[in-house]
Amino acid sequence: MIGDIMEGGCTCRHVRYRLTGAPLIVHACHCSWCQRETGTAHALNAVYEAERVQTIAGEPELVDTPSASGKGQRIARCPVCKVAIWSNYAGTGPVLRFVRVGTLDTPRLCPPDVHIFTSTKLPWVVLPPDAVAFPEFYDVEKVWSRGSLDRLHQVLAVARPV
Repeated sequence: MIGDIMEGGCTCRHVRYRLTGAPLIVHACHCSWCQRETGTAHALNAVYEAERVQTIAGEPELVDTPSASGKGQRIARCPVCKVAIWSNYAGTGPVLRFVRVGTLDTPRLCPPDVHIFTSTKLPWVVLPPDAVAFPEFYDVEKVWSRGSLDRLHQVLAVARPV
């Protein structure tokens, strides 16, 4: 079970952060873009509202990079060791942060809830038989828990008032 507070940071410890509460969802993204950007088989991101991600030491530098959607993403990296700590994607802008699980002090507390873009998953990556997986993306309203959906709708309503 994920605790109320988790902390993490980059390799050199210049940038440190604190997460409050459970993530909205944890994605294992197997798209070829994530494979290339992480240099490994998939990215593992815990999705949090930006207000639940507090920088407690240092400040990350924001780097704009291309993405498969063509809309780009903004990656928060340590200015010293250059480790990626979180990303913001064009679809949700700055209100959601996709925190790299591997930068947590206790990454074992954030196993993937869903595997996405498995159509480009490397063939030697074998998912557990009970894994929730989608060849591409998925319908958030059908996959996320009611509590996570409520939090998402709340943060989006504040960010994009009607």
